[in-house]
Amino acid sequence: MPANFPEVWEARVVQLLTTQNVAPWLDGIPELDTEVIEVGSGSAGEANIIHLPIETFQPDVLLNNTTYPIAVQAFSDTSVTIQLDKYQTKATSLSDDQIIGASYSRIDSATRGHVTQINTTKYRKAIHAQAPASNTANTPVITVDYTGLTTGAEKAEKLFESIVDLKGRFDKAEVPAEGRRLVLSTDHQNILLLDRNRFGDLLSNLNTGKVAPMIAGFEIFSYVANPKYSAAGVKNAFGAAGVPATDLTASVAFHVSNVAKKTGMTKQYFASAATDPTNQTNLINYRHYFIAMPVKNAQIGAIL
Repeated sequence: MPANFPEVWEARVVQLLTTQNVAPWLDGIPELDTEVIEVGSGSAGEANIIHLPIETFQPDVLLNNTTYPIAVQAFSDTSVTIQLDKYQTKATSLSDDQIIGASYSRIDSATRGHVTQINTTKYRKAIHAQAPASNTANTPVITVDYTGLTTGAEKAEKLFESIVDLKGRFDKAEVPAEGRRLVLSTDHQNILLLDRNRFGDLLSNLNTGKVAPMIAGFEIFSYVANPKYSAAGVKNAFGAAGVPATDLTASVAFHVSNVAKKTGMTKQYFASAATDPTNQTNLINYRHYFIAMPVKNAQIGAIL
């Protein structure tokens, strides 16, 4: 077995965690330019944290000023400490026969499940975090009423009206027009696809490498694991079972400037077959830190 086996596999997994099973609706959003701090390394309380500055200072603007000297405002700011979410996989057993001389294809085969499950879980958590808890002026939650509608075109029209309604609420909250994104639930995407004349051909090209389509000023994406809300319009806790018969899946809207996104450390845990002479089996698993959440409880919305 190559002496650098664990290091080679760890480097490959770190690479795949940032290039495989990604969430297109987070594309182009830069990672926070802040240092990840590891605390409690190797202990049960190990964590990755970051310090996020809160930009609340807004100087007054003088119009056609004739009074000098100009008044001075003292600068004030603050910061918040954020703990990154920790994702861990169960260990996979690999015999020495399986890993001796392993190529990238073998590495990928053995670790794909770890990469896929970590990324799937962390992006489900990310879209859940971007969705508002409930309806407020700064976090609108709109419920579409399809009562009496029978055709796909009628439902698509009603959904489109709700998207325009959401646009209006973002306008009133003075959310910047450029950089708004709407991540459609699969239910909403399918409803729009039924209106082929207006939306079907547009949305069917989401995965061809083209720029995301625009509807009512929102860049349009879709995701299969959007969060669910109760019939009363309150977001279910992440991972909660909810009430399947009445829960509603949301399309989630946000502004790119309001996304705090940071990838922390990735650790590989490896037990060598050299310590298991009877079975000659290696054990391997991974720990990964990541966060994506709104910077402030504003500039986010949902359509149910």
